[in-house]
Amino acid sequence: MSLAFILTVAVNGFTEANELRPSAEDDREAMEEVAVLGRQINLNGEAISASQGEVGPTEIGAWPLNRTGDLMEFVPGMVATQHSGSGKANQYFLRGFNLDHGTDFATFVDGMPVNLRTHGHGQGYTDLNFVIPETVQRLRYRKGPYYAEVGDFSSAGSAQFVLAETLPRGLAELSFGEHGYRRAVVADSLTVSSSDVMLAAEWQGYDGPWTDIQESVHKLNLLGKVSSDLAGGRGHLAFMGYDNRWNSPDQIPARAVTQGIIDAYGSLDTTLGGNTQRYSLSGGWMGAVAAGELAVSAYAIDYGFTLWSNFTYALDFPDQGDQFQQRDDRRVYGFEAAQVWQRAAASWTLGLQGRRDDIDQVGLYRTVARKVMGTVREDQVVEDSLGLFAVNQYRWTDTLRSYLGLRYDHYDFSVNAGLAQNSGQRSDGKASLKASLAWQPWPVSEFYLSYGQGLHSNDARGTVIQVDPVSAETVDAVDPLVESCGLELGSRLFVTDQLHATLALWQLALDSELLFVGDAGNTEASRPSDRQGVEAGLYWFASEEISGELEFSYTDAQFADSDPAGNEIPGAIPLVASAAINYSADSGWFASLHLRHFGAYPLLEDGAVESAGSSLVNLRFGRDLRRWRLQLDLLNALNSNDHDVDYFYASRLPGEDPAGVEDLHYHIFEPRTLRASLRYQF
Repeated sequence: MSLAFILTVAVNGFTEANELRPSAEDDREAMEEVAVLGRQINLNGEAISASQGEVGPTEIGAWPLNRTGDLMEFVPGMVATQHSGSGKANQYFLRGFNLDHGTDFATFVDGMPVNLRTHGHGQGYTDLNFVIPETVQRLRYRKGPYYAEVGDFSSAGSAQFVLAETLPRGLAELSFGEHGYRRAVVADSLTVSSSDVMLAAEWQGYDGPWTDIQESVHKLNLLGKVSSDLAGGRGHLAFMGYDNRWNSPDQIPARAVTQGIIDAYGSLDTTLGGNTQRYSLSGGWMGAVAAGELAVSAYAIDYGFTLWSNFTYALDFPDQGDQFQQRDDRRVYGFEAAQVWQRAAASWTLGLQGRRDDIDQVGLYRTVARKVMGTVREDQVVEDSLGLFAVNQYRWTDTLRSYLGLRYDHYDFSVNAGLAQNSGQRSDGKASLKASLAWQPWPVSEFYLSYGQGLHSNDARGTVIQVDPVSAETVDAVDPLVESCGLELGSRLFVTDQLHATLALWQLALDSELLFVGDAGNTEASRPSDRQGVEAGLYWFASEEISGELEFSYTDAQFADSDPAGNEIPGAIPLVASAAINYSADSGWFASLHLRHFGAYPLLEDGAVESAGSSLVNLRFGRDLRRWRLQLDLLNALNSNDHDVDYFYASRLPGEDPAGVEDLHYHIFEPRTLRASLRYQF
């Protein structure tokens, strides 16, 4: 599939990415309406499960964010943490999954997939640092594998970030904070020859609180988006550019701190870090065609990634150390087309999605102080996928609706490996059934029964591998596609615009778990697993000035087979709770508080070692004065020394037993930090 073909297919966005608006003035009014609603939208009569929802820009703008990836925490039950430098993708946890950097949760920005297949660092790698938070119009989330429109990586759910076409006002903002934090962002929209043009830029620098390194973050983001009425519909074309460089304060062994070798903010290897570049061109169009609505979109992404890590220190190479480099250099091309027909009580959707990951280089190298000393493996990969889906939604009575979806995904893997035995081609395909019933016996409440089959793709290199590139031992290839199956019983209560709630009981079976491997900094296919849990959310909009929310989730996650090692899933968080309260007065004063807690979770299969869990409180306080805004963010307001993430594995410090020492490895919360921002709106 060529770039020329993709750009010919698309002039603008994907289904749900934009609503039809006849003029720039109406566009601004629609933007303001969405900003007012967000979580207040009544989804009774529309949703197909209790586990889907929407967040608007007012809510997104109310919470203090430590990192861009924290945007994912607007998905109820989601935890976004970090075990390395702030330039790297976040670590995500949801529904008893340690999602690593994104596996089993599909993420999209303006219709473009963020998850990267066969990535140099981890399967499904999801880095949101290229998004400018001020440009996000809405976030739509859907948990569980019940939606035919989403395929790969969506067993735990999916999120769609929609970027604004226009802003109510332009803005220029400067932020400064402790530990060398500084940020500048400017964004504005204008009308040029009946087209809406959105322009935004962001620069961020940060040194961090670490005692022996400076993160030296240098992040730059650019966005340009043109939207216009076109051929009876609405189209857009967008360019995004992202460049980031940083040093990494990686996870550290607990014994190094207790022995006084370093403190909790120290590092054992001070030459770690990385850089990422991402440039994309995307577009789409949506409008009335053939007695229905057609949406087409396409994208082209140019991506480069280099990361230096060292998780085991001197376990494998006592003289040189265990530092390694991971590289990824690729182009990603894709398209989507979906046609919707409405006939009385029934609607039909037929869609086609295609994607190619053309990976020039995905490699793993042994390094010392970022200097390459040897190649572990270096491959070229071409991975193609084609997904076809069909959906029927039918309203049987005034109170009963059904959703029936069928999806088929086909994958082709082609690997040209540095080691000839590990080269090869492989194909696989899977059909998935999705079905839901929605019953609304009263206007204020709706009940759902949802079922879905899902999948995630495995790293293409693992599907054709024959020989371990390090040990030279014969190894078994993994299945290209891993199936999942989920079931959910849920309810949604919408008492008034001021109070609504959700409740869901769910379970999910996965044919093969992906687990983190400490000495490789990667994930590998593991055993089948079962999960079941309960989630609840309460959302309160007391007045135009005060709102609050409370979310709770509990998951029981176990390996499904028998093994002497045990049945606990390392990294599966059982308990997640969050609460927030927001205040915004007519006088211009505003404030917010956000609390996130996750409980203890197993680090070994037998449950003998557990993480202690953590709690984090962030505060925001400020005032709007005409066109000016002064804002103070207090991150980790209680100065907690809890951990962002914990692992348990073997590593070796100088002088220790050559076999290494099994130990807790962790990344501590950054200490209480004050940041101030001054914004001018024009």
